This record gives sequence, structure tokens and C-alpha cells, in this order.
Amino acid sequence: MLTETLAAIRPLDDEAIAAARALQARLTKPPGSLGALEMLAVRLAGLAGACPPPIPEPAALAIFAGDHGVHAQGVTPWPQEVTGQMVANFLAGGAVVNAFARQCGATVTVVDVGVKTTLDPAKGLELRKVRAGTRDLSVEPAMTREEALQAVEVGIEIAQKLVDEGAKVLLTGDMGIANTTPSAALIAAFTHADPAAVTGLGTGIDSETHARKVAVVTSAVVALHAEDPVDVLAAVGGLEHAALVGYILRGAALRVPVIIDGVIAASAALAAAALAPASTAAMVAGHRSAEPGASVALSYLELEPLVDLGLRLGEGTGAVLALPIVASAVRVLHEVATFDSAGVAHK
Repeated sequence: MLTETLAAIRPLDDEAIAAARALQARLTKPPGSLGALEMLAVRLAGLAGACPPPIPEPAALAIFAGDHGVHAQGVTPWPQEVTGQMVANFLAGGAVVNAFARQCGATVTVVDVGVKTTLDPAKGLELRKVRAGTRDLSVEPAMTREEALQAVEVGIEIAQKLVDEGAKVLLTGDMGIANTTPSAALIAAFTHADPAAVTGLGTGIDSETHARKVAVVTSAVVALHAEDPVDVLAAVGGLEHAALVGYILRGAALRVPVIIDGVIAASAALAAAALAPASTAAMVAGHRSAEPGASVALSYLELEPLVDLGLRLGEGTGAVLALPIVASAVRVLHEVATFDSAGVAHK
């Protein structure tokens, strides 16, 4: 489905953009007074090819989970078993992202694309494991090209399934102990930024662990000679990163907004954009993660985050928090009166 998905991704619709701008100018408010929300609503009209665009409800969050061989290099103090344990917590509704999702009515689907432990079937869990965690990216490619493509296909299939079930907006989520390390490597590889500048503290590490993490990312990027985006993804990415790439691309192909969460999703978005530059039209940056690589990635993608609260939890929390803002931007085009219809004078 990747070839079909890439072929279906198109630029924004110019006529819908013009119609949305014209409508914004007629609404009962000073021009530009809603700032970034106006630009967002116009862009979503261009994505949908309609003015006004569909209100982004209902919303569906997919949390892609995977483990990482680079964990063996001591880049995080958290045990690898936490990945599977947090999947259970998501399914029980006990994580922060579950609380946020209940607040705004988003559904939560957890996808095992590469968890090291074997998970039992459960409601809300998609068992799509490609392999039980990646290889150690500091020693060898994290995935084969075939494994990376298989994970991309998982993401494509999940996005298609959620849209078929009625989702009008897709939200990105992730879970994987040590996954900020491959995220930093992907960001450095795609943006050519200094690895040290995009490698953050992740879940909270001391200076010694951070120095080790920077060294691992730097050596992996220096050793990387791949130019094809899939090969880059396979060499230094994670299974959840690859699945997020497919998820984002399919959302773009279906002309559905995809709200990007933190640094993991932002690094996957870089790979998606490398495969299909027009896919950025569907991307909405939910928030600015405290991880330094996230700002570098979003700047490279020319995406301005809607929320900046110093978050670094992951799970999809920032994307879910941004959802009401995205919906509000579109609702303005549906519900706000024009000067003529309201009988309000304007200059």
C-alpha cells in the first residue's frame, strides 16, 4: 500500500484555500484577529478541498509501541519491561493520555509493532508485531529495509482502519523505552543538525547518561551513508517510528489532518516528508516538546506548534491537548456569522 499511498498524496487545493481566506475576511471579527487559528483553518480547507473543511471530530489516537536494541548501551535508566507494562496501562485506561483522551472524546488504539515481550490479545490492542524490538543501532542497522517497510505498512493499515471507522482526524502516539535515542538520530540524519544539539534528556537522565546518549547518536549518524529515506529509517529508526511514517502518509493520502505529538512523531514526520514532501500539508504540530530535537524537526518541516507547555511525556499527550484548538479553528468557519448575515457594520 505504500506505493498507492504515496501516489495519492497531493498538494493543497488552491480554490478551497482562496474560498477559506475570503470567508475569513467576511466573518464578524477583525481580520487576522484569530492569528494562527485562521491560517490553520485555511490550510485544513485546502487539505479537504472544501470550504469550510469538515470539523475534525471524531478523533482517533493510535499509540505505536516498540522496543529498542540500543537500550543495551545504557541510554536510559528505565528498564525495557516498562514498554509492555505501559501498554497494559494504556489498555486499562490509566495513563495520562487516557485521561486527556477522555476529556476530548478521542478513541485510543494501541498497536504492538515491536514490543519485546509477548502481549496477550486485548480490547483496543492491535497485535501487528514486525519483530520483538529493533537491533542495536550503534552496532548494526536497527531494522532491515524489509522490516522497516513492513512497519510502515502497519501504520498505513491502522490509519486506513481508523478513517474507515469514522475518524475525521488522526493523532499520533508512541511508547518505547529508549526511543528518544533513535528519534535524535533520525532528526540529525534528515536535517543535518549537530547530533549533540538534538539529543535531549528523554525521560530524565543524568549528565553522564546524556553524554553516553550523545556519543551513541553521533556515532550512528556519522556511520550512516544511506540516502533513501526508508534506508535511513531502517538504519537508525525504531519500529514505532516506521509505523508512524505510514500512519502520517496514509492520513495525508486520505486528506485527513494528522496531529503530530512530540519528538518521536516529529522525527517520523521528517521521514514521511522525505518520502512525500506534500504530506506536510496534512501535518498539524500539536505542541513543542521540551526535547530539543522536536523544535529542530518542526522548524525544518516549517510547522508551528499550537501548544508550548514544556511537555516531554510522549504517549500522544501533546497531540490530544491540541485537538480542541484544531477543532475550534475549523468550527469558526462553520458557525461564526458574516458581517452581512449578522447585520454588523464593517470597514
